Amino acid sequence: MKISISFPSLESEKGVPLLTQNRQFQWFKDPTYIYPVIPAYAATLLNKNGFDIVWDDGIAEGLSYNEWLLRLKNEKPDVVVIETKTPVVKRHWKIISDVKKLYNPIVVLMGDHVTALPEESLLNSEADFIITGGDYDFSLYGLCSYLNLSKPSASESLKTPGIYYRNDGQIANTGRFELNNDLNGLPYIDRKLTKWHLYAYKNGNFKYAPGTYVMAGRDCWYGRCSFCSWTTLFPGKSFRSISPERHLDEIGMLIEELKVKEIFDDSGCFPAGDWLRDFAQGMIERGYNKKVVMGCNMRVGALKREDWNMLKRAGFRFILIGLESMAQTTLDKLNKGIKVSDIEETVKMAKKAGLEPHITTMVGYPWETKEEALKTIEFAKYLFKKGYLDSLQATIVIPYPGTPLFDEAKKEGWLLTEDWDRYDMKESVWKSPVDNNDVLRFTQGLYTAALNPAFIARKLISVKNVDDLKFMLRAGKKVATHFMDFGKRQKF
Repeated sequence: MKISISFPSLESEKGVPLLTQNRQFQWFKDPTYIYPVIPAYAATLLNKNGFDIVWDDGIAEGLSYNEWLLRLKNEKPDVVVIETKTPVVKRHWKIISDVKKLYNPIVVLMGDHVTALPEESLLNSEADFIITGGDYDFSLYGLCSYLNLSKPSASESLKTPGIYYRNDGQIANTGRFELNNDLNGLPYIDRKLTKWHLYAYKNGNFKYAPGTYVMAGRDCWYGRCSFCSWTTLFPGKSFRSISPERHLDEIGMLIEELKVKEIFDDSGCFPAGDWLRDFAQGMIERGYNKKVVMGCNMRVGALKREDWNMLKRAGFRFILIGLESMAQTTLDKLNKGIKVSDIEETVKMAKKAGLEPHITTMVGYPWETKEEALKTIEFAKYLFKKGYLDSLQATIVIPYPGTPLFDEAKKEGWLLTEDWDRYDMKESVWKSPVDNNDVLRFTQGLYTAALNPAFIARKLISVKNVDDLKFMLRAGKKVATHFMDFGKRQKF
């Protein structure tokens, strides 16, 4: 049986979609391609068990939609698997119709949106199966193993939990998805099979290329932030990680076999405590800290000074920290579990350890005033001026289906629309004291927070080699294009 892991080309004047392995969808004028770790595990697991795999990322390969359709027609996979997200799910419904007209394969949808609303896609599209939950590598293998049976008997019914399908005109399912799979039992990702090179260079997080992604855990050991779409896939109570030794072995393979220069661990939050210390010590003892640089996501207040220093010795460079807002009321409403007073100390410790902190921020909350939004912008400027930050990511807060924030928005009557096409971060989709034009302006203000003489001077002085210079120029280009990404809304 031939299985295609597909990311159909999505053509739009808005830009290139940031879809794979991403917690928040955006259209980017200057594309970033993130290696989709869990779909890559799915492809590898299936391939190791005898399935013929087609890795079909029309977005990263820059194919037109018609080129993508033609390639799919020529390949004729038996099963087409598509990861979807809220802002593009309606596009994917139309694409499924086009694919069915080609030669009528089995079509499977997976991802956070269909985990939240599995029946919706069965009612509005010709999709055959919906996989819910985040372990869709294991779930897809279970589904495909069932489909590969020539004539399944009653005793061989579909048993993989969390799958929705049609049965005699009615929607049926195999029960609530489970997150109890042993991640150490997965094979190492076949990077060649999954065309890792497509994502190795065009990524704003990589200072050194080629780079790639790994995941120590699924997904965040805190996992209670009310806005995060991946809490739909991976509630914090289900957090699991692979062993430090296995993770080190994989990093060694990436260094030796693929000559990777930078690795970002895309766990929602990198494991802390003894796991982190064992892993960091292993990086040092094996000498990997001298051969590759690392990056990861980390929470405010999660680490002590000695932990930050150990990460630096272990070869870490880039640290992504979720700040979101400088208003304590907002942090509390988002269930971030952090205090405003801890934010500066966290980035200060990371920077003093020699790391390069990057913060994520959002604007457009339905309860935040202009003054509170401006406070976040001013704090970002202050952190840049003090030299505690190297970069940031600014976004418009979007209440994705499946999140507690979406449920609250429905209850409070905040939503302006449930047209999923408009949930693409080009506008605010709910009522707010800050109007849409100000939301866009404030987002741009966050991206320009670094433009002060002290920060720019430090950056120029820090240039020691060609890699530093190239990275600084790429970063400048990214800031400029992100500024345009949040320009006044156009009617596309």
